[in-house]
Amino acid sequence: MTESDAASLTPNASAPPPRGRRRARRWRAPLAWGLLFGAVASATFVAIATASERQALWQVVRACVADYQLAGAPFPCLSVDLSGGNDRGYVVLRRPLGPPDTILAPTRKVVGLEDPWLQSPQAPNYFAAALDARALIVNATGTTPKLGRTALAVNSRFSRTQDQLHIHIGCLSSRARRMLDASAAALKVGAWGRVGALAPETAFWGWRTAQSNLDGVEPFRLAAERLSGKAADLGRMMIVVAGTRIAGRDELVVLVADVGVATPHGLVAAEEILDPDCSESARSSAAD
Repeated sequence: MTESDAASLTPNASAPPPRGRRRARRWRAPLAWGLLFGAVASATFVAIATASERQALWQVVRACVADYQLAGAPFPCLSVDLSGGNDRGYVVLRRPLGPPDTILAPTRKVVGLEDPWLQSPQAPNYFAAALDARALIVNATGTTPKLGRTALAVNSRFSRTQDQLHIHIGCLSSRARRMLDASAAALKVGAWGRVGALAPETAFWGWRTAQSNLDGVEPFRLAAERLSGKAADLGRMMIVVAGTRIAGRDELVVLVADVGVATPHGLVAAEEILDPDCSESARSSAAD
């Protein structure tokens, strides 16, 4: 599910529509789940079909957890991890219809990136789990995307269409990757610096980790620290973790951008910078 892809679920009527209509990859509302799984799923899916559209993802998460606990299967998700308990668990799923989009969502009710829970020491590193889940993506060449091409993204409260936190898992689009690769080496390790406009007319700031993993790096907390912990401002942000190649080695950069104000093209959403099935990345890697 993508946030702007998920805009087939009812969009936020109080905000301008997310841009990227030309690449719209949307769910077909909760009814799509009922149509696809109704014949084989339990009565749990009746609730999905009738739920508020902005709660559709949460209902799917609950269904996956229930199935996993009752039968040991993650259906309709790809995986369920409850090793840390329900409050610290997560699911990974792919939307059932249309172009691919793989996401990770907590099994705890977490509305979005502005939720104070994400700043607490009890919160797990959902981005680190999403990075591991990239193994579930198989690109056009039949391989898992390289770390240096991987990207994870969370939309702002203005451009999301689901009121349950979820991290999009894919690769950077070719344009966004070129912009990041051109500026990442100039970033100081462990500090914020300006990077290029990964999305048109949108300035991003980057925090260089100098690592190929997220051990000790909490992107939600880093974003909050940059904004002095102001939850209202945090809700305006898009948070991205992207791989890049610096001095011959792959490493990760945490990226944030204020996308709370619409540009002439609308609100920035994840599909502006993500290639969800890493097909662009596969073609680019073959050409390198």
